[in-house]
Amino acid sequence: MRLRRVIGIDPGLANTGFGIVDCENSRLSLVSYGVIQTDSRDSHEIRLLSIYNRILAVIDEFRPTEAEMETLFFARNTTSALAVAEAKGVVTLCLAQQGIPLSLYAPNQIKSAVTGSKGADKSTVERYVQILLGLKEPPEPDHAADALAGAITHLHFTFS
Repeated sequence: MRLRRVIGIDPGLANTGFGIVDCENSRLSLVSYGVIQTDSRDSHEIRLLSIYNRILAVIDEFRPTEAEMETLFFARNTTSALAVAEAKGVVTLCLAQQGIPLSLYAPNQIKSAVTGSKGADKSTVERYVQILLGLKEPPEPDHAADALAGAITHLHFTFS
């Protein structure tokens, strides 16, 4: 079976998490993870450009062949939801320009795929990501852990 490398992305204007996971012969392994932070003192367009450039750098460094992002969940705060949607659009554009196919999953699909429960809380998801990737500690910060959970979910749903 061929090696699959997936980048999971948890988009946000202030913090965009990413997690890269390999899968070979149904075995998962961690490649990298982190968070792209933008400075609230920068203009909105500069923050979006920063996310784009830094996601592009991650793609150039790790060469994922597939991508995952969580579907947008509209909470009560529409201002923050719009900022997340814009960050998601920037990431989607970057992936499309690099020819990397993107799959979207609902939050409850990710929780269920990683933990077996649609109602799992963040700490439970983080612990399961730790176990599934054989890490000594749960991944932090939570934006990176969410991105890793998304990458694992994609591999779960597209296993062949």
